[in-house]
Amino acid sequence: MKILVLNCGSSSVKYKLFDMDKKQVLGQGGVEKVAMKGSFLKHTAADGRQVILEGEILEHQIAIEYILGVLVSKKYGCIKSLNEIDAVGHRVVHGGEKFKSSVLIDESIMKEIEACIEIAPLHNPPNLKGIQAIENLIPNVPQVAVFDTAFHQSM
Repeated sequence: MKILVLNCGSSSVKYKLFDMDKKQVLGQGGVEKVAMKGSFLKHTAADGRQVILEGEILEHQIAIEYILGVLVSKKYGCIKSLNEIDAVGHRVVHGGEKFKSSVLIDESIMKEIEACIEIAPLHNPPNLKGIQAIENLIPNVPQVAVFDTAFHQSM
């Protein structure tokens, strides 16, 4: 099973692609300066090879398109097809008091995350953009939200 994990921030998207069966990271990196001059993607393969790709990355969906493109590229990639991605996990900063654990994302979960924008205005909007980008780019893959606030609720 291969799981892509995304952490969408206000101006960055960090990622890791895990092969859960082999217990290894296949690729990892991040897009920095989303919607700013000097945007770039830095990717590190499992063997340590690194590449930095510069481009005009104006929004989170474009950042995730870049990431997915690198993951399947012949030169830098670690998978042959996006169909190899079995699930996508998203770090979501604020889930309010409702979420005490990770949840499978559907429309009702997205509305709950959106309802928490007022208490996490810098974080929840890019988290939602990442979820929506995956829905647009690989629509049939299950997505899971992992909430920072779920961790803190038990303290």
